[in-house]
Amino acid sequence: MRVLYHLTLSPSARKVRLVLAEKNLEFTLKLEKVWERRAEFLALNPAGEVPVLIEPDGTVLAGTDAIVEYLDEVYREKILIGINPIDRAEVRRLCAWFDLKMNFEVTENLLGEKMMRRYQGHSQPNSQAIRAGHANLPLHLDYIGYLVERRRWLAGDHFSAADITAAAHLSGLDYLGDVPWDAHEPAKEWYARIKSRPSFRQILSDHVPGVSPPKHYADLDF
Repeated sequence: MRVLYHLTLSPSARKVRLVLAEKNLEFTLKLEKVWERRAEFLALNPAGEVPVLIEPDGTVLAGTDAIVEYLDEVYREKILIGINPIDRAEVRRLCAWFDLKMNFEVTENLLGEKMMRRYQGHSQPNSQAIRAGHANLPLHLDYIGYLVERRRWLAGDHFSAADITAAAHLSGLDYLGDVPWDAHEPAKEWYARIKSRPSFRQILSDHVPGVSPPKHYADLDF
């Protein structure tokens, strides 16, 4: 059985979950409390981070990009990183935009402060970081809107890992009620299309003990 070690709101883990679901690959989720630094988990990934994927043959894969690239190379029925070199370059550029730039400017400041600091035993989040995350988020929503007003999907005509990456970050932020969707209609319409995909159903059914999402979180029509 394929096993994915994950943390519920982790964008990196959600990204791999969505890729697996888009490729119709069965897997079992195993919640990993990374802050506990379990020796058994560190043996799988010395970085102590999720996601970690164990394939049915026992192959251990760690690191989000490494896992996604592996899955796209091995399971070719549905390609998510572009069908030619130009497409692949654009998909990878946008994945880096969301996984690096947006993660640094927004996700770490909101999701990181509100959830990870709580898991690590800190009593209060950094209010300055939260303000920065809220200030930066509209810029990324505007960029998503800019892209989808010119393309069918973020990287071009085809749904790709770029859409998955952006949605993985936004879904975690949306769970916390931090996304101002109504002020960014093009991004909202794109995200509604993402939410309607069968691969997203498991994400929308997630629940973090003690933290309830807003009513629209699992609503396909917002």
